[in-house]
Amino acid sequence: MVRIGVNPARDQKSEYRPAPVTVACVVHIPALVGYHTHRLDILKLCLASILQHTPRPFDLMVLDNGSCAEVGEYLKALHAQGLIKFLISVDENIGKMGAFQILFRAAPGEIIAYSDDDVFHYPGWLEGHLEILNTYPNVGLVSGFPALAGIDHRVTSTLAFAQESPEVFEEEGNLVPEAWQREFALSTGRDPEAWVARSQEVRQKRLTYRGVKAYVTAAHYQFVTRKEIILEALPEEWTGKLMREMWLIDETIDRLGYLRLSTA
Repeated sequence: MVRIGVNPARDQKSEYRPAPVTVACVVHIPALVGYHTHRLDILKLCLASILQHTPRPFDLMVLDNGSCAEVGEYLKALHAQGLIKFLISVDENIGKMGAFQILFRAAPGEIIAYSDDDVFHYPGWLEGHLEILNTYPNVGLVSGFPALAGIDHRVTSTLAFAQESPEVFEEEGNLVPEAWQREFALSTGRDPEAWVARSQEVRQKRLTYRGVKAYVTAAHYQFVTRKEIILEALPEEWTGKLMREMWLIDETIDRLGYLRLSTA
């Protein structure tokens, strides 16, 4: 059977224009038991902090990576309210890197602000990231917290910039506040005392460039980047691995000569 008549949308126009920033989030909560018991509440807090503390305009894009029905219904409700602009639903867990392959290519903004589904965003978070992104040259990733795990890994290009630029003032020592380290340890199931003791043995580096401070490190669970750069850093092959591939992005960003920094 063929259609009859003229599509009523033929001569109409959409008022939508992509916001310069796409805030993107991958959600994977397969069940609300065991490790995931309170994950829906955590997801709600994560998305609420984004919606409350991110200056307009931005588009919120969420990829539901095989979550359970309760989580799916919650995300659909936010989408129906217009709080989530773009909702992509996958019927199985395709892995974090697989989700990135889809999410980052679909993002309409020139700048992508990515977050895992369990990160709290404080007021001013985006402005702090963009200040670094728009001040430092050749920035690949900017994160909001200088985590000690891997703090001295995959920063060759960042350190080379610091050494070669006469405008950079570099500090080294125990620079990350102890309170930040305790908060990180508690939130990731680590012993705060042991983590603080370890932090005393790790030399942290902090740069100041044109008045803007930044730690020499970045995370892959939360970051702000330019779309063209993150697409360049994505692996060409689809491995199917669910996790443990994120270091590839860090490595590629560094190898391509881009900086990896965190807000101070």
